[in-house]
Amino acid sequence: MGTGMDMDGDVEERRVQVRFITKLKPPFKVPNTSIAIPANLTRLGLSTIVNSLLKAGDDEWESQPFDFLIDGELVRLPLEQFLLAKGISAEKVLEIEYTRAVVLQKEDEPSLHDDWVSAVDGSCPRFILTGCYDNLGRVWKAAGECTHILEGHSGAITSVSVVNSEGTDSVTVATASKDDTLRLWKFDTEEHLDQPSKIRAFKILRGHNASVQSVAAEASGSMICSGSWDCTINLWRTNESDTEGDLVSIKKRKVKNKAGESQLEGEALSTLVGHTQCVSSVYWPEPNTIYSASWDHSVRRWDVEMGKDLSNIFCGKALHCLHVGGEGSALIAAGGSDPILRVWDPRKPGTSAPIYQFSSHNSWISACKWHSKSSFHLLSASYDGKLMLWDLRTAVLYSVHL
Repeated sequence: MGTGMDMDGDVEERRVQVRFITKLKPPFKVPNTSIAIPANLTRLGLSTIVNSLLKAGDDEWESQPFDFLIDGELVRLPLEQFLLAKGISAEKVLEIEYTRAVVLQKEDEPSLHDDWVSAVDGSCPRFILTGCYDNLGRVWKAAGECTHILEGHSGAITSVSVVNSEGTDSVTVATASKDDTLRLWKFDTEEHLDQPSKIRAFKILRGHNASVQSVAAEASGSMICSGSWDCTINLWRTNESDTEGDLVSIKKRKVKNKAGESQLEGEALSTLVGHTQCVSSVYWPEPNTIYSASWDHSVRRWDVEMGKDLSNIFCGKALHCLHVGGEGSALIAAGGSDPILRVWDPRKPGTSAPIYQFSSHNSWISACKWHSKSSFHLLSASYDGKLMLWDLRTAVLYSVHL
């Protein structure tokens, strides 16, 4: 780190030799040469320099914010303070990695419901699926633009899941309800409608003995699993010609001038038993692996073929939500009846202690989700009315008040 004197004898600002590197593809790459920059720069100043370098090579470059990492850790202090705090020498050329910063999006117009919104799935870019305490599911093509209403449940909808939406206009989704059933629905996302189309499920899944609290689809879309207040997890087929199901006629009535609808009824293919309280959340990332969270304070990993839980993690709190992702798609995030979002790495044997605990919420945590493309970012929602986006590299959060 160097200093100098100007002609009046005043000490100039300290400078440090750096080289900016990135894993981003062109046109985001700057020249691989070292330059001297002021040591007191913050993230904003570093971002200004990178944008200047990019603009020097492309007159049409539009400035955008960047984040910066040194030795894998986000820089959130003035550069000189960061180096001192981490014990990093500034006498040699310092490599600073830059990446695109997370920018919070502006809130769209609200999509209003007639009662509490209890479930949402935005995994398909063509629509958003919601469930409500008015017993209805809804499909939204854009903010405030409802295209389909899913009718048929006799109790509040507690969970929803997109089952299959790849490569076709026809989409299959699943809903779980306090009426002890799940239902499967099909609709056309490209259908042009002047007003919401009311549709009925093509298949009703019966087998739980209490309210169904959670539903998740296997990646291929051929099966779903459900967690219930009866403490079990049921596995179901999603196809329309189910050998386990009988074709059950529904009472004839006029629905859009069509009489005599029919629906399939499906039975559970198998049941996973082990939890002792409500199974509040399920996740099915691989064909033979299901994760579950429960009010019995445990997170469990199940072998689908064997029908047994392979590992248990106990955290001492009733759990409401769970998701698996992050590094190696292996980190388990869960939240529940306290303000702490916990993250475990099950690859580390012999301990059930979380590797991260995030405690900026002020109330119970209701949902959590890993970023689909970034292994460092994790989102949480709470009864305190806030969404929080966490960055594991410094546990920095971006908070959104609802």
